Amino acid sequence: MRRNGLLKRTAAAAAALLMGISLTACGGGQGDETTSAAGSGSTAQEAAETENEGSAGGESYKVAVVKQMDHASLDEIANAITARLDAIAEEQDITIEYEVYSGQGEQSVLTQIGDQAIADGVDAVIPVATLAAQVMAVCAEDTQTPVVYAAISDPETAEMTGIDYVTGTSDALDTEFIMEMMLAQNPDVQKVGLLYSLSEANSAAPIAEAKEYLDGKGIEYVEATGNTNDEVIAAASVLVSSGVDAVFTPTDNIVMAAELAISGTFIDAGIPHYTGADSFVRNGAFATCGVNYTDLGTRTADLAYQAMTEGMDNLEDYYTMDGGIITVNTETAAGLGIDYSVFADMGELVEVTTTEE
Repeated sequence: MRRNGLLKRTAAAAAALLMGISLTACGGGQGDETTSAAGSGSTAQEAAETENEGSAGGESYKVAVVKQMDHASLDEIANAITARLDAIAEEQDITIEYEVYSGQGEQSVLTQIGDQAIADGVDAVIPVATLAAQVMAVCAEDTQTPVVYAAISDPETAEMTGIDYVTGTSDALDTEFIMEMMLAQNPDVQKVGLLYSLSEANSAAPIAEAKEYLDGKGIEYVEATGNTNDEVIAAASVLVSSGVDAVFTPTDNIVMAAELAISGTFIDAGIPHYTGADSFVRNGAFATCGVNYTDLGTRTADLAYQAMTEGMDNLEDYYTMDGGIITVNTETAAGLGIDYSVFADMGELVEVTTTEE
């Protein structure tokens, strides 16, 4: 059930508290000046505006799309969101103006961007990733502007449930299945590295699940954390020195941003890196099983349109996307000398190569 009044304000305050203790970034849509300050590109739907001006219905909507930071997963989601907004505008013969912003990891800029988006009168804010959603929920509390987030792995832990004007999509991770992939590929695994950021809310639950699974199997694990690119690179080196047989990272934005820098370290050491999203794999990690982020972005855009046109009453707290897609980097597999054919019997298998995006 959605809450309102004091309870709603309490939920927003909890989000603010989480924002205060987290070092990750997010953002909100704002004017050109703030976009420039954030150092991110701003994409206006100029072609759609021109085409739809004077349309029969005449409806016009304004949306701010907010990425927590720039990396492959969040970029893929944002691109899918804007592509779907373009398609909706054409299908419905309406105008949907949008701008895309990135917080670039600067929390003060993100808050400023969110406040300005609300002041500019956007009809909806679509934040991408957990802290972006938490900040936008606080910024939109007074106006009740719909906040339709994308890719929160654990909305309940993030305190993003039960808020009247908030909904979105979850990319909840099946940690146990990824552990099973790891052991199916190498039944002799004795020690696993857990690489993540302490400032990523998305990582808390899957890391706890991984520990529980490994404890149940009697497999040793070593934790290494980092909150910046340099710290993640150093943490990866620590895991190599510790002699781990494999490494697991959940849908952690901080580690994702450093994946291109650490993938070679693991390949050279013969250590497969299992991760929470295919974007890691496209940047050199070995394998994952998760959701399709293009589908997630498309679904999020549909929810945002529904929120703008029909209101929030009929929307759930959040919607969990179907996963089950196994993605393997064939170049990484070759570098590791690994036969990954066992995965073909475990689910849908997608082969990719490394892209520096």
